[in-house]
Amino acid sequence: MPFTNPSSSSSSSHEYFERPILSKPHKRWRCAFTVIYSSRVFLSLAKKIISIKETPFFVGVSRSPSYTALDIISTEQDGDNSGQKVSFSIVGHKKLIDTFGGVHGVVNKLQTDVNNGICGGDIDISRRRESFGTNTYKRPALKGFFHYLMEPFKDTIILILLACAALSIGFGMKENGVKEGWYDGVSIFVAVFLVVGVSGVSNFRQSRQFNKLSMVSNNIQIAVIRDGRRHTMSIFDIVVGDVICLKIGDQIPADGLFLSGYSLQVDESSMTGETEPLEINVSRNPFLLSGCKVVDGYGYMIATSVGMDTAWGEMMSSVSSDSSERTPLQDRLDKLNSYIGKVGLTVAFLVLVVLSTRYFTGNTLNKLGQREFNGSKTKFNDVMNAVVRIISDAVTIVVVAIPEGLPLAVTLTLAYSMKRMMADQAMVPKLASCETMGSATTICTDKTVTLTSKPNEDEKASPAVSFGILELFYQGVGLNTTGSIYAPTSGMTPEISGSPTEKALLSWAVSNLGMDMEELKRSCTVLHVVAFNSEKKRSGISLKKKNSNIVHVHWKGAEEMILAMCSSYYRSTGVIQVMGEGERMKLEEIIKNMADQSLRCIAFAYDQFQEEDLQKNDGEEAGRKLKEDGLTLLGLVGLKDPCRPSVRQAVEACKNAGVSIKMITGDNIFTARAIATECGILDPYDPNLNNGAVVEGVEFRNYTVGERMEKVDRISVMARSSPFDKLLMVQCLKQKGHVVAVTGDGTNDAPALKEADVGLSMGIQGTEVAKESSDIVILDDNFATVVTVLRWGRCVYTNIQKFIQFQLTVNIAELVINFIAAASAGEVPLTTVQLLWLMKKPPVGRNQPLITNVMWRNLVAQALYQIFVLLILQFKGNVIFGVNEDVKNTLIFNTFVLCQVFNEFNARKLEKKNVFEGILKNKLFLGIIGITIVLQVVMVEFLKKFADTERLNWGQWGACIGIATISWPLCWVVKCIPVPEKPLFDLLKR
Repeated sequence: MPFTNPSSSSSSSHEYFERPILSKPHKRWRCAFTVIYSSRVFLSLAKKIISIKETPFFVGVSRSPSYTALDIISTEQDGDNSGQKVSFSIVGHKKLIDTFGGVHGVVNKLQTDVNNGICGGDIDISRRRESFGTNTYKRPALKGFFHYLMEPFKDTIILILLACAALSIGFGMKENGVKEGWYDGVSIFVAVFLVVGVSGVSNFRQSRQFNKLSMVSNNIQIAVIRDGRRHTMSIFDIVVGDVICLKIGDQIPADGLFLSGYSLQVDESSMTGETEPLEINVSRNPFLLSGCKVVDGYGYMIATSVGMDTAWGEMMSSVSSDSSERTPLQDRLDKLNSYIGKVGLTVAFLVLVVLSTRYFTGNTLNKLGQREFNGSKTKFNDVMNAVVRIISDAVTIVVVAIPEGLPLAVTLTLAYSMKRMMADQAMVPKLASCETMGSATTICTDKTVTLTSKPNEDEKASPAVSFGILELFYQGVGLNTTGSIYAPTSGMTPEISGSPTEKALLSWAVSNLGMDMEELKRSCTVLHVVAFNSEKKRSGISLKKKNSNIVHVHWKGAEEMILAMCSSYYRSTGVIQVMGEGERMKLEEIIKNMADQSLRCIAFAYDQFQEEDLQKNDGEEAGRKLKEDGLTLLGLVGLKDPCRPSVRQAVEACKNAGVSIKMITGDNIFTARAIATECGILDPYDPNLNNGAVVEGVEFRNYTVGERMEKVDRISVMARSSPFDKLLMVQCLKQKGHVVAVTGDGTNDAPALKEADVGLSMGIQGTEVAKESSDIVILDDNFATVVTVLRWGRCVYTNIQKFIQFQLTVNIAELVINFIAAASAGEVPLTTVQLLWLMKKPPVGRNQPLITNVMWRNLVAQALYQIFVLLILQFKGNVIFGVNEDVKNTLIFNTFVLCQVFNEFNARKLEKKNVFEGILKNKLFLGIIGITIVLQVVMVEFLKKFADTERLNWGQWGACIGIATISWPLCWVVKCIPVPEKPLFDLLKR
């Protein structure tokens, strides 16, 4: 796959970068991608520098051509692709890479210091942004309000209703004149537009909320070195020339070049689709592409391209966040809507048939008591007006029968809950997770950070420890670390950065051991590093002091793993003593005592050998393999992870809510047990405590499938667990029917976070890989916030249930009343405008199966009561109140609406008898009730022609209110009736 430059001479120099050996031939394309794009990085950088060379900033670079030729050379053994090696050359006039002088040449041209980063202050940063651009990308334009306003008009029912309104206006104006003939039609238009407007505004606001949420989730924090200090800043603030710190789980924020580091591997699947990690190093593959993820090791890079000059920026600028995500609850409501719609359509069809039959058989009378249809004597316009009225009534029944407010209620409830959860330190990028969290039966949680706060060192160095031991501790703590220390000036408190564990250890070494980090770095040269990850549970380093041929090897990590690597130990005097069985047992007892005090134990081990021995053992490859046995135990350090003050209360709240808490940690079993007891997960007086409540990861994974399924419910704590163990537990729990929520912060937690029904990552200590794999981000890393999310999830579900109970009561009463009235009297007592007015009512209240037996009991009782009283008014209202037909119909409409207003109070509590509890605290609810009543008074008293109503006197208003008020004691009586726990339809099937 050669690319040639026609203008380049044959004598042009070449610089070769050899890629790692690839085991599969099909991966050659990935190499090509990296080569082509890496050259583009340099070209982009060159053109930017050249374009500003007239200024005193970035001078001394000659112009290079705007193209580069690439030669990709593939060498394969005959018949065997396993030995395939691919290399490439970057070819260009005056050789682009040579022009810069390699990676460090690029650093120099960008006026950046490898160790201290950009040191020019704010002015320097501003000039870089102006010269090279910002690390942001263009976003697709958001859909405007008009789009969301027009979306409801795709509903066929709405279109039919609008057509009926148009016909009503036409025939009405022809029959009654322009002055009065438009009332009915326009009133339908206004009612429909009000409903459409509410829906459009809601969807528009939701899209804007999603956009804000997307901005927050994309605002990734990354560590950057400037002025010699490590700063945590947004990736949007990165500029060309920044030195960026990379660790496991980070997303690479810009295109750049690898400066230094150890065991750095990246996942380029987001760019190339290849999931196998790629090793990054200075000699063979120094190129880092934005958007990729660090999966192992750590290192430093220099940013060479930002924003739209990167492939990631171009790709993201064409990707828009989808705010039209469908949630499981919305899908279930769609099915409910469909079912109710079919019932409504059936009733509407029957009403259409009955009304049409009565009209054309001459069984309907007009306001003067005359027959409306007299065969051929009836005017065509009168017939058409009647037909339009009948069709409009039938269509309106369908519109109102379908609870269009349900999807809107879900949207509003979710949007409100998401907003409140954001204020409560929980970001919910995926709507479905909010619902699912409300149904969670088990929460599998980490210990460190989630249940506990930042660790503090607990064991102090003894004054009797020799200086030689202290010096070894300086090396083991200060150099075998991913943390860093910055001391602004002498006498000031040093700034320590890194993970909570690293910060605690460094703080202990500086404050208690007197470690000088700068002197340590000057006096030692690091040879090789084995980075820590949750599977190995240890990290190692080899180093050499200046002017010395002795190689020092340091390991630190989980105490039992480090202890198993040791055959001797240091006494405090610096004397090495052989570790016999007696000494090993004493050390294990010390570790157990530390664990019983909730201390997390970290062990340090050491060894040394002559540099000549390293060279004898096959050079570089031997140097990569640190000695892992026959080591000398240097010491033990206990870290105290204090239980967060709110955790015990939160755990208790979960247990009271029927949610099981399982702590999964990498700590040893004694520490895990002590902390779980302190947090309230374990009860020390529980008789089952020693019957499988606490297990180790290796024990759990070695169970048979049947044993795991049998014992998983009893397990409350799993110690010394690997990411695979956590994944295995999640899978077992799901197979047993649990709805599982999982917390995680590390890269290796990603499989469990994805497998769980709800994945919750940590916003502060969580890696970008973990956040990307999760559904909810806990911004304050606190378990109490997890419980808050659980509460809000349950509120969403309960809110929808309340609205369904309220809405179905309206639907059932409306359908039955209109059908019976149409069949008996030939007219619909509730008109189009009156019914559509009810559709505007917002969801009620705040806060399990969708329609429970309790809900059926409540809504059927209220619906039957409303049907009973309204049918009495329909057939005997004229006699009871001594009024004409128009006033009677107004009484029916007014009573019907007031019954719904009073029933809103009943819907506040599905099971509690006292529906007024906390009513004065719910200002929003009271406000909605007040607005509804005011609008109802306006419709009855002032909108006679618009709403087809007549004014009522005080006695008639009192009667309507009195009838509606009875729904309150009725609700209290009905809630005394017990209902079976088994769902109603299951009982009917049986």
